[in-house]
Amino acid sequence: MSSLLTESDLAHERDVVWLESLDDLDYVRQALDKTRRRNNRPPYARDGRMVGYALLGQEAEPDPDSGLYRRRVFYLLPHDRDSIPHGLYAEGSPGEAVDPRTITAGNPGIKTHRSQRGPAAAIAPAGI
Repeated sequence: MSSLLTESDLAHERDVVWLESLDDLDYVRQALDKTRRRNNRPPYARDGRMVGYALLGQEAEPDPDSGLYRRRVFYLLPHDRDSIPHGLYAEGSPGEAVDPRTITAGNPGIKTHRSQRGPAAAIAPAGI
């Protein structure tokens, strides 16, 4: 699922757990994954690594067809800026990526000057 998440997609989140320090991460990718539980570390089956995940409140209900919960997972792929600073994302960021400092439970986060970096970011408002 894309980063174009809305607050209604995240209405049942109660907390975000970070598995790594955000100090050196300009952006993280985010997706909604289907998981069996609402409050433990979800399984991860992508390339790269999971850097965080959301916990759901008790009011969250599983999908009636699959019995699974939709939870947000934050991750980075091997070719992302944190691993290859001068690579594909030396400037800009993937479509599903946002600045992790702007993420809170129930809030999808946004792209910022830090997450975008490069010439396109130079025209972004200062302080973001």
